[in-house]
Amino acid sequence: MKIYIVSVGNIKEKYLIDAIKEYTKRLGKYTKVEFLKVSDEAIHDSPSDKEIEAIKNKEGERILKVLPSNSYKIALDLKGEMLSSIDLAEKMLDIFSYHNANISFIIGGSLGISKDVLDKVDYKLCFSKMTFPHQLMQVILLEQIYRAFKINNNETYHK
Repeated sequence: MKIYIVSVGNIKEKYLIDAIKEYTKRLGKYTKVEFLKVSDEAIHDSPSDKEIEAIKNKEGERILKVLPSNSYKIALDLKGEMLSSIDLAEKMLDIFSYHNANISFIIGGSLGISKDVLDKVDYKLCFSKMTFPHQLMQVILLEQIYRAFKINNNETYHK
């Protein structure tokens, strides 16, 4: 099975790039990870609600174009369900075993994910009620995916 990380925008910070490379390397023992990046829209300092929706819609159209159809789609969304690491591991095992599907995790841009994308996903996952930079979210997500594989393989790492 394969994991897709669908994200908006580029990561420029070297320390985040290094962390992403490290977790991708660690995950190589368990699965293949593919990154599908789409460009973000320019945002000025005080966008109106209408401008915010337009930006999210443009980014959402790009996400839908690259989103693999043969995957179980999970959007990272503040209104999604919060899971423990063990619950996420069980969910991923269920998807791989019973849905026989690859998994696409979707990380929106700095304004979030469009309604069109959210309407097409299979599951909405919330990591925290706190807001994190979407660039950092890739690292947090990869670490939790790695932790899930360790849990599901009864390997030490999880505390």
